[in-house]
Amino acid sequence: MGNEAALLPQDSFARRLLTGSVKKSYDPVVDLDWDAPLDPEKLFLPPEVISLFGTELWESLTPAQRRELSRQELANVLSVGIWFENLLNRLLLRELMNSDPTSRHSHYTLTEMGDECRHMMMFGKVIDRIEARPYWPNAGGRVLISSLQIFLRGSMVWVGALVGEEIFDAVQRRTLDDPELQPLVARAMRIHVTEEARHIGFARDALARRRGTMSKAELAYTRLCVAVAAPLFVYLLTNQHMYTRAGLDGRAARRIARQNPYAKQMLGAGAANLAAFLDKQGLIGPVGKAIWRRRGLMA
Repeated sequence: MGNEAALLPQDSFARRLLTGSVKKSYDPVVDLDWDAPLDPEKLFLPPEVISLFGTELWESLTPAQRRELSRQELANVLSVGIWFENLLNRLLLRELMNSDPTSRHSHYTLTEMGDECRHMMMFGKVIDRIEARPYWPNAGGRVLISSLQIFLRGSMVWVGALVGEEIFDAVQRRTLDDPELQPLVARAMRIHVTEEARHIGFARDALARRRGTMSKAELAYTRLCVAVAAPLFVYLLTNQHMYTRAGLDGRAARRIARQNPYAKQMLGAGAANLAAFLDKQGLIGPVGKAIWRRRGLMA
């Protein structure tokens, strides 16, 4: 792979990630036991990460209702993950058009895209295995999601990657090794967490390197997009249709979930490392901080 000393700094980092990918990567088709029966008593998400946990509405639910809500919330989270990774691959593919195809940076970008393709398939198979339906955007939503690639350029490719990956990753880490969780879900989350750790490191490194060359206009635009990302993320995680499918009043349940102080505390804990990193890079302005705090994503 060439002389390490001759590599550019970003290529040196990418080379280490490539080595890690060779040592520990997964194929969900063969690395998960898709034929194992689901436990009729176990939840699909830990109670503490379910959006209604800690509310009076949660306390009023029967065990069967809680299990169904956890199933629908998992299907929604995985659906959002599929949308995001679809968009991220489009952004990364565009980045490759302006990159040296012989560089380690480009090679790891391609490796990450392969990971994301397998993750999308894994998420889709999990949704199917738990006998849920995906939460797919309507025609207008698909146009909106697709149009994001027009606006996410330069530093925003990496900001978008981190917002989608780090907060989602924090939620997943709470599912690992939980004895009360469906084993299939715990295994899928462990695979995703292992590979996403490399993706997060890649995005952080790329963003930190770009920060020093940002113009004032790019910095202002990036701060605006960071501020907008917070309410969008919370909106996607509290999809009213998942509450309706769980047999609840969708509008009322979504309102309770968004006002739930415990849910905000969980989101804040999940976003803490990302918020600290973005703040250190100067990418969260005063308006962004206020919005992130109001949405529970920043202390």
